[in-house]
Amino acid sequence: MRSQIHSLRRNAIRCFGSLLIASLITPTVFGAGTTVRFAGDSSGTGGAFIKKLCDQWAQKTGNKVEIISRPQDASATLQQYQQYWAAKSADVDAYQIDVIWQGIVAPHAVDLKKYYKDDEVKAYFPRIIENNTVKGKLVSIPWFTDAGVLYYRTDLLEKYGYKEPPKTWEELDEMAKKIQEGERNSGKRDFQGFVFQGKASESVTCNAIEWVYSYGGGVIIEPDKKVTINNPNAIKALQTAKSWVGTISPAGVVTYGEEEARNVWQAGNAAFMRNWPYAYALGQDPKSAVAGKFDVTVLPKGGDNGKNAACLGGWNLMVSTYSKAQDVAADLVRYLDSSDAQKQRAVELSLLPTLPALYADSDVLAKNPWFKNMLEVLKNAIARPSTVTGADYNQISTAFFQSVNKVLSGGQSAQDAVKEVEKVGKRLVR
Repeated sequence: MRSQIHSLRRNAIRCFGSLLIASLITPTVFGAGTTVRFAGDSSGTGGAFIKKLCDQWAQKTGNKVEIISRPQDASATLQQYQQYWAAKSADVDAYQIDVIWQGIVAPHAVDLKKYYKDDEVKAYFPRIIENNTVKGKLVSIPWFTDAGVLYYRTDLLEKYGYKEPPKTWEELDEMAKKIQEGERNSGKRDFQGFVFQGKASESVTCNAIEWVYSYGGGVIIEPDKKVTINNPNAIKALQTAKSWVGTISPAGVVTYGEEEARNVWQAGNAAFMRNWPYAYALGQDPKSAVAGKFDVTVLPKGGDNGKNAACLGGWNLMVSTYSKAQDVAADLVRYLDSSDAQKQRAVELSLLPTLPALYADSDVLAKNPWFKNMLEVLKNAIARPSTVTGADYNQISTAFFQSVNKVLSGGQSAQDAVKEVEKVGKRLVR
């Protein structure tokens, strides 16, 4: 009996010692000293800003942040992330995720409603919260946002007698032709009326959804899973865009992404450009040929009875369900996404906040007076059908951008294009 008691005592001491050693080498997930691994931008100006915010949070909390770099290409980033998720890896605690990945990442994300009060969630743009909510689960919190906008040369509009930017695509076509003809006649042979993103990629998906929606043609697949792309308004939208290629837009626009369009614009060789807000600060650089000569506004409607459309873009923050430090990771996310941090980012990087209140902030507007034009755009931004299609979004987007590019290039009719996309959509949601 005594030997059994001694044996039990030895086992208890041995077990306690093991637990003590484990506690010394394994950081607690609640107290100071926890290392949070965050997968996000790590290069360039954006990466430097993120590191600064992470360092601020670390100093404040006594924790540490290890930033895990991601590829610049969004598709490559998703592939990298999916490897972590497939392995249910705890190597990453929080992620920077694209606005179109919500359906894909939902099974791997913590429901952030656990960490945000209802009033805090309501402070964000409702359209983005709606996009980021999958089956009642708040997959990610909006970090900074994006929406397609129209850039226009204020000096050239004045030169050719226009008092305001175009309200419809038809007006843009007319104005672009007049300005393009005048500029070319004055010796600028390479001048273009309108540049946009026509490349067979996610870039033209965003542009084409804006065209289709602006003419009342829907968003390919509606939130109720109804496939609506095969309709007369969508066909008209694509036919209208096709008419620009080789007239007010260069034939090569079918190979343009964001940067190709921006390069033409920033060199002073276009009257109008569709792009994302990031191009504003670059265009106003003193070395830019268009600095002080342009402004931004909402994208045109499709005819007098159409709607303004701006494709929703941007990045969000999520906490991994496989993280061993979810509470601490969520605290980092809250800090990175706070009103103060968003204000810093808006002032320093001109990135659009996801909190509408900041669009009335005097410091933000002093640095970015054009933000005043963005509030209405973002309130009406349209989401791509990524939440409704989930992990299959890439299939519908690929079918759409390939067909749209063929239409723009003259290799397919708009009628055949929408039929092909409809077939893919119906297969995905049946």
